[in-house]
Amino acid sequence: MHSYAYVADSRLDEARRALGLQTSGGRAPNPRFFTGFLGDSQQAATALLAIAKVAGTRYFQPTTERLRDPVVTCNGDRLRFESFSGCCGVYARLDVLSDALDGEVHDRGTTNVDVNEPLRRALARVTKGDPLHLTVGPDQVEFGTLDGAVVEKKVPLPPRWLRGFAETQVLTSRFDLKAELTPADAQRFLRTVPKGRAAVWAVPAGRSVRLSGSASANAVCLAGPNRLEVLMPLLRFAKAVRLYGPPADGKPVASGWEVDLGAQRLTLVLSPEVNRGLSGEGAVLDGLAAGDADTDAELVGALLDFEPRVDVPDLAERSGLTVVRVRDALTQLGTAGRVGYDLAEAAYFHRELPYEGTDVQAMNPRLRNARALAEQDAVSWDGATALVGGHRVDGEACTCTWWVEYRGGRGKCKHVLAADIVRGQA
Repeated sequence: MHSYAYVADSRLDEARRALGLQTSGGRAPNPRFFTGFLGDSQQAATALLAIAKVAGTRYFQPTTERLRDPVVTCNGDRLRFESFSGCCGVYARLDVLSDALDGEVHDRGTTNVDVNEPLRRALARVTKGDPLHLTVGPDQVEFGTLDGAVVEKKVPLPPRWLRGFAETQVLTSRFDLKAELTPADAQRFLRTVPKGRAAVWAVPAGRSVRLSGSASANAVCLAGPNRLEVLMPLLRFAKAVRLYGPPADGKPVASGWEVDLGAQRLTLVLSPEVNRGLSGEGAVLDGLAAGDADTDAELVGALLDFEPRVDVPDLAERSGLTVVRVRDALTQLGTAGRVGYDLAEAAYFHRELPYEGTDVQAMNPRLRNARALAEQDAVSWDGATALVGGHRVDGEACTCTWWVEYRGGRGKCKHVLAADIVRGQA
């Protein structure tokens, strides 16, 4: 006879139209995602401390409040640890690939835990050759070192992080590789960057990069250079450092910085300015405004299974949707934290963040206001120009104060979105 224990009740969530079924995890009373050792333990411990440091730092308007709540996902062949800074201007992710895992994958899933002082001290004492054992479950993560075991319990995630996850996966999907540095070149570069908050540009120069006050071809924006200091302890383990960014147009933009550690990778994404959080960039609005995004997201979401690399053309074939509609659906899923983007592999990945009853429109007031304008028949046309609520919309330009101030730098205004919605419906 076997005894089965369930971690929670099965339930029907009418708001999300989802049925959540709990299992007993087989014969195990406490289900697990992964149990085993992390290879290159000192390197892994240093990288985990970097993830926790980002989560515990506010780079804009510092306060005494400290958050250290990494999100942990088991994608089958790898573990991912993700966090945002307290100001939401820096995103960090550690990917521990299969060659750095020595253990058993029991299941796939996501959880989030706090990183308290006892764990930070334990990780700081890990030296080369020391064992670093890890058990990841749906409600806790346990670290084992020579000093003993430290258990971190699941905690609520800051609501603003959800918008940050959504925006970051859209922004980074538009990045290209701009430069690759050797560890020695990366150390020299980071030692020379200014300590101020003003944006500068890293411009490829031979096998290295140089700083410039203006953008040029393949330049990578570096806003708040001090935010890269968290990478310095990792450079002694690095194989290479890679720089990513969107096409340079002279304005401050987000950037990506990846430290290749061999079987592990740490990626940092910086917002365009220190006083701008990644949660407010408006990158998701195009995908969310697409007419069929809600329905398509339900279909595409049902096909996801914690893949470490989401194959968009394969999803298009399996769902019967176009590649464009699949990408819009992934954006919609990203608003619930279900999709991320891996710069190194130029691919989306699947996770399930512990947020309940996500209201997309509440999180994106511009989208809510744009849909209201469309429903109120506030959009009319003068040839190719849209007239929306007393403003003229020509392409992505508008006469409203939002567009005049930001010039599209923080996504489309509600008037442009309303015109897009009406055009899409037509």
